[in-house]
Amino acid sequence: MHVKDNTFLITGAASGLGAATAERLVAAGGRVVLCDLSDAVDAHAERLGGAARAVRGDVTSGEDIQTAVDVAVELSDGRGLAGVVHCAGVVSVAKLVDREGNPADLEAYNRTIQINLVGTFNVMRLAAAAMAKNAPGEDGERGVIINTASIAAFDGQVGQCAYSASKAGVVGMSLPAARELSRHGVRVMAIAPGVFETPMMSEIPDEAAQALAAAVPFPKRLGKPDEYARLAEQIIINAMLNGEVIRLDGGIRMQ
Repeated sequence: MHVKDNTFLITGAASGLGAATAERLVAAGGRVVLCDLSDAVDAHAERLGGAARAVRGDVTSGEDIQTAVDVAVELSDGRGLAGVVHCAGVVSVAKLVDREGNPADLEAYNRTIQINLVGTFNVMRLAAAAMAKNAPGEDGERGVIINTASIAAFDGQVGQCAYSASKAGVVGMSLPAARELSRHGVRVMAIAPGVFETPMMSEIPDEAAQALAAAVPFPKRLGKPDEYARLAEQIIINAMLNGEVIRLDGGIRMQ
């Protein structure tokens, strides 16, 4: 699939990985619909120009995501929604039992699962339904879905039960979804980033961020959002990438 002249939906597009992906796809001649709950999504779409549209939306809402998909189909000038890069998500840290002996908050766990896992399923199902209606291109391809997992799906640390479970679920959906959607010519991939320079990282102390960067075998730094965007672009272009999870982490394995 080519990026040029095709239209892509990007969630979590107001900042970080999603914002960088939108910039890269527009630079490659694509059109993008930016979906995010943040007010900043409008300003980012405006910076990207006429090839971008902004939609305020919650990934756990069927109505919101259907609206975003419809806007993408409208923007495509009859070509249909070609791809989704799903970057929306939250980080959560909570021990099962805290220092005072209190159990973890169940509502907080549910919120993480709802946004990171159920939200991913919601975006996938609505995007796939739209892509299945596209005219087949080369190799019969109609679309591509790229979800965002995390190395926490494999190397979860203390306090990451909710986050690791949600991202492990994203990993677990990749192959069965790819197998199911193959009959429609839709590919499904996942990227599992390591530690990246995103707004999520700003929530942890500088000392902790520096320790994480030092733990990366090579290069010894945090990942840059455009490095994620470059991989997403390559997945779009390379039709043989399907049903797989790619770790993008500089070789780090969390203790």
